Amino acid sequence: MTAVETVVETEPPQQSLSTGAARKLANTTKSVPQMRGVTPRWLSRMLPWVEAEGAAYRVNRRLSYAVGDGRVTFVSTGSEVRVIPRELGELAPLRGFDDEEVLTELANRFTQQEIEAGEVIVRAGRPVDSVFLLAHGRAEKLGEGPYGDATLLRGLADGDYFGEQALTEESSVWDCTVKAVTPCTVLVLPARVVRELNGHSDRLRDHVQRVLSQAGKPQNKHSEAEIDIASGHAGEADLPATFVDYDTAPREYELGAAQTRLRIHTRVADLYNDPMDQVDQQVRLTVSALRERREYELVNNPDFGLLHNADLKQRIYSRTGPPTPEDMDELLSRRRKTRFFLAHPKTIAAIGRECTKRGIYPQDVEVDGTMVRAWRGVPILPCDKIPVTENNTSSILAMRTGREDEGVIGLHQTGIPDEYEPGLSVRFTGIGDNAIMTYLVSTYFSAAVLVPDALGVLEHVDIGR
Repeated sequence: MTAVETVVETEPPQQSLSTGAARKLANTTKSVPQMRGVTPRWLSRMLPWVEAEGAAYRVNRRLSYAVGDGRVTFVSTGSEVRVIPRELGELAPLRGFDDEEVLTELANRFTQQEIEAGEVIVRAGRPVDSVFLLAHGRAEKLGEGPYGDATLLRGLADGDYFGEQALTEESSVWDCTVKAVTPCTVLVLPARVVRELNGHSDRLRDHVQRVLSQAGKPQNKHSEAEIDIASGHAGEADLPATFVDYDTAPREYELGAAQTRLRIHTRVADLYNDPMDQVDQQVRLTVSALRERREYELVNNPDFGLLHNADLKQRIYSRTGPPTPEDMDELLSRRRKTRFFLAHPKTIAAIGRECTKRGIYPQDVEVDGTMVRAWRGVPILPCDKIPVTENNTSSILAMRTGREDEGVIGLHQTGIPDEYEPGLSVRFTGIGDNAIMTYLVSTYFSAAVLVPDALGVLEHVDIGR
């Protein structure tokens, strides 16, 4: 029997220093700390920043008689929907009326109706005999075109209302047809109920009379107090005398703040500063995060954020759901000198899909050395701070900017103590008993819409199709 030989392979002896060992003595080439949360921050770059001395900026405007163009808020219990009584003050005839008892009585008199998609809610030419509050769903106001065809006047969505003239006028008729686009929940208040309450409430009756008297004052199409001007006359005609009346209670925008405390151990700051300064890198990343928060607040802050401060007459809805070229044209046409659109990247992709469906291929434009998509030559800038809801809807903003054009402006204050960048300070606040240094990093900012039509929003666009 022959023995089987086993061959064992051995590695050759190491003849030089291994790379793993060599790295123990080498200083690796490295980058500065990177951060995934950095975005282009187009809104901050495109807004003209204006000094707000005294931490406030007052926007003076001409006197306006526009009242009650807001939205109504509801509460629901299961499938039952009720209007919040004080929210009835958003209706023009009830703006400023604060009698809680009467408002509660009005709110309790609304009846809930469920409307199917495609069903006509009111028809043009018929008497206005009820007030309608749209609690949920989408509807359209339709008029008649010059050739007898239906034309879309305006889209309606949650919180909108129509028929409020029933509160003040007894013999008006509908000047348009309202048709449900999706299944809708509406609350209806018959005009006879309002007349009954008028007879029992002196305060309500007097308030309605004041509203009617104000509505009779001369005003232009923007609801501003009219400036009487004569033109087209000849000879020695008597010229009208006039003056420009101002809003006696203009809005003041106060600077908001974004702040954090940066902590660094002194041992790290003392011993680990080669080749990069640890304090500088910590501050750089913190400042970048603070700038991202500023961008978020400029869009979403409930006090001065652009999504919340767009005038309700400048809010429109998509005709079919997705952001179509027709919707973009409607948004663009509502103001002069639109500087740019602002949309979530997913929304920009949805705009591209809708254009491709129609064989439309918009040209790109250059903004600050970057090529971006444009519509009608107006750049569409990405901003991931614009919310996308759970059901894949979002909004598109369009704005005119600058004080010279009565547009949207950013507000800040420079020259603050320990300023690191314009309007941002990094202030050393001391070393604690645990040898940790603390820096207070602060930035102060706000945004102001000088004239309502400077900012528009295309709301609830469907970006999931």
